[in-house]
Amino acid sequence: MSEFKQVVNEGLKKVGSWIKRFVLIVLLLAIAGGAGYVWVSGWTYSDGTRAGNLIKISKKGVMFKTYEGQLNLGGFQQNSEGISGNIWEFSVRDREVYGQLQSLQGKQVKLYYKERYKAMPWQGKTNYFVYRVERVE
Repeated sequence: MSEFKQVVNEGLKKVGSWIKRFVLIVLLLAIAGGAGYVWVSGWTYSDGTRAGNLIKISKKGVMFKTYEGQLNLGGFQQNSEGISGNIWEFSVRDREVYGQLQSLQGKQVKLYYKERYKAMPWQGKTNYFVYRVERVE
């Protein structure tokens, strides 16, 4: 009978050791995958400029406060709700650029931006990040 208990205990130890290794490997893969996702999301997909009338710039968010804005590019576009203005939404990371945009609200501006693959919630609501602004005369 004691030999049977010994065999069962050894089997349980092997299974417990295997489960611990499996959980550790899954956890490490999840951490590596999450870190890789955040890293790839930060890559610049495209960059360029857009010019138009700065409609609004605001600080918003419940958990993460971000700077968000809208630029009227002019013209019209048709969507499922009918014809509307051609509005481009963007995010701003830099507080100094945010201050410049506040002073230029309602004016014609040229915005320099970088588009990311995916914005994290603490970065902004859009994938477009404005890093420089110029007033258009």
